[in-house]
Amino acid sequence: MIDYNKNPNLVTRRNFLKMAGLTAAGVAAGRVGLISGVQPVLAQSNGHLPGPMADAYVPGMCEMCVWRCGLFAKVKNGRIVKLDGHPESDHSLGKLCARGQSGFQNTYDPDRVLYPLIRVGERGGGRFRRASWDEALDLVAEKMQGIKDQYGPEAMIFSSTHNLSQVQFENLLNGFGSPNYGTQRSLCFNAMVTAFLLTYGVEEPARNYKFAEYIILTGRNLMEAISTSETYHLSDAIARGAKLVVLDPRFTKTAAKADEWIPIKPGTDLAFHLALINVISTERLGDCDFVEQFTVGCQDLPTVTAEYTPEWAEKITGVPADTIRRIAREFASHGHRSMAHPGWRTSNFVNSFQTERAIATLNALVGNVLNQEEGCLITDTAGEGAGLGKPPQPAYPRVSALRLDGVPWKYPLVPLKLGVFQDMRDAILTGDPYQAHGWFISRQNPAQSLPDRGKTIEAFKKLDFIVTVDIIMNDTAWFSDVALPEASYLERYDPLNVVGDKIWLRQPAIEPLGEAKSALWIYKQLGERLGLGDYFQYADEEDYIRQQLAPLGLSFDELKQRGYVEIPHGPELRPAEFNPTFNTPSGKIEVYSETLANAGFSGYPTWEAPPEPGPSEFYLLTGKVAQHTQMGTQNNPYLHQVFNNTGLWINPEAAKERGIHNGDMVRVTSSVGSVEIDAYVTEAIRPDCVYLTPGFGHMSKGLRQAYNQGVSDSDLHVSFTDPISGGQALSQTFVTIEKA
Repeated sequence: MIDYNKNPNLVTRRNFLKMAGLTAAGVAAGRVGLISGVQPVLAQSNGHLPGPMADAYVPGMCEMCVWRCGLFAKVKNGRIVKLDGHPESDHSLGKLCARGQSGFQNTYDPDRVLYPLIRVGERGGGRFRRASWDEALDLVAEKMQGIKDQYGPEAMIFSSTHNLSQVQFENLLNGFGSPNYGTQRSLCFNAMVTAFLLTYGVEEPARNYKFAEYIILTGRNLMEAISTSETYHLSDAIARGAKLVVLDPRFTKTAAKADEWIPIKPGTDLAFHLALINVISTERLGDCDFVEQFTVGCQDLPTVTAEYTPEWAEKITGVPADTIRRIAREFASHGHRSMAHPGWRTSNFVNSFQTERAIATLNALVGNVLNQEEGCLITDTAGEGAGLGKPPQPAYPRVSALRLDGVPWKYPLVPLKLGVFQDMRDAILTGDPYQAHGWFISRQNPAQSLPDRGKTIEAFKKLDFIVTVDIIMNDTAWFSDVALPEASYLERYDPLNVVGDKIWLRQPAIEPLGEAKSALWIYKQLGERLGLGDYFQYADEEDYIRQQLAPLGLSFDELKQRGYVEIPHGPELRPAEFNPTFNTPSGKIEVYSETLANAGFSGYPTWEAPPEPGPSEFYLLTGKVAQHTQMGTQNNPYLHQVFNNTGLWINPEAAKERGIHNGDMVRVTSSVGSVEIDAYVTEAIRPDCVYLTPGFGHMSKGLRQAYNQGVSDSDLHVSFTDPISGGQALSQTFVTIEKA
């Protein structure tokens, strides 16, 4: 019996470091690259795992975020003692960030779930018993099949945060016959992806900083973001003299590196960008030849944006009209060496889709796609997939049930694979259009990520069955009926990952601890129990990867040795002249979108006024920090030590009005919840805003480092959904602040 409420076998940090093998000598020996005088031991034909006394460097890929940096794991005496960046990885560039360096502490976390667990007490009570894999999987299959037989396959929800084993997760979902697929995307970048799909025909254009001379970042805190190699390239561009303009209500670490920080009023970025478009189009400062050949609708922008003058935008944004006009002219003067960054976590207001459309239009005006020499945006996706194979499988069964999240019957322009996660949760509560009864959750934590955590907990209570797959007892697993232990990314194989001209392998550096298993194994075993074995036609993880490599004739042994193989290419055929095409109905960049117009929305980027807080309220902002990835790393002992909470950022002016001093306990209240936290009084935020670092306030007592540390922004966030992209408007929550 496991009762987390009793906190058995609490491990001190000193004991944990001993357990992880981090002796002073081990740390010193493994500090930089390959140790002088020690030859690395890599994969051999009889298996890559080193003997108990061997020193080894095992190549693989990080999973402390979704960037998947190449790495080497140093293994000594059968334990991982150090992680280093792989020098051949375009993502790690031979380096690892703080999160990447600490990754092996997740593997050796004393709170890891190492055996299948079945709940024995009330849901959320923290009482589980250890089970065998056969018992746990049989129970999961029995419950899922029972729900399918009684209510239909649509009564099971499947949700997962994007990862390399996603294809097999989706096989389980689609083979089972449920249309209900929940991802984290509507909480992050739905606005950006939907806008650029409709404008450029790509989900997210990649960025090229090599020739960039002028960069506008709208709320993108790259210096603390998970895309570490992009941060490196941005830093290099700044060092070369590129001008950086940052629009952000907070003085972030990225704003600190900017030539110009504009603390813009939240939700008004759209007005700022519409005014830039007005200046560039009316003064004919753009790349006229590019516009004429490769865009639809740009010619009409002077008329369409006539009212969006810098003077108009000044009244809305608080940014002086002269500043807006100057930035527009500077941006245009650098032509295709200018870039308005598409952003990432862009779903902050219900008008964020229009903001992203304006950003896409701004880039189109200067013709900065990479197909043009020295351009800044990469819109070519021809190399995706790189010719990899996959196991054979039958067609999926026909699905006729409506999706619970309203895609596409309520949100016709939201791609099916994005979905509207927050609305799916709400449908559990309302039972509209039908009642869900089960939830299969892999590598995801809706109890922390979805807004209004109280509603999420109520949704859990309405379900007959919840199963989670993860390496730790996160807040959602705490409310599950069955917890299945996945092997950590340093203990398992995953499907291959294509980055640039290389195919990368994630492989185990050590044997899995306890009885943890890979997702490929878990989904296959469960699929076979559900009668879906034809969707999982691979003998094991290595067989799956060999089937991926087969069409390319590449060596699995070489892949294990190096961690990557180069993609074989035929003769390179370069077009004689610049002639880009875009995956849109017109084959051009669609500044005017007939698809939007036919759906009843404006075909052009257009102003939509966001709601504003009342006289005594503040905008509640959240954002990334460099030491954590969303809500998944707060139990990591090293990361917990270097960043455990910053308190609530509040401007001195607002603090003084309320008699609040730095370090005082304050009460933060929204329309859905209230929390108490220390105040952090700082000039680095607008007076009408407060900021709370997300990912804290864990309620699972199975996370002994993270439990009850700080507060959760999800206790405060109100659910607001953009009707076009389905994005959750995270910054549209308004709060009051008072001294506690």
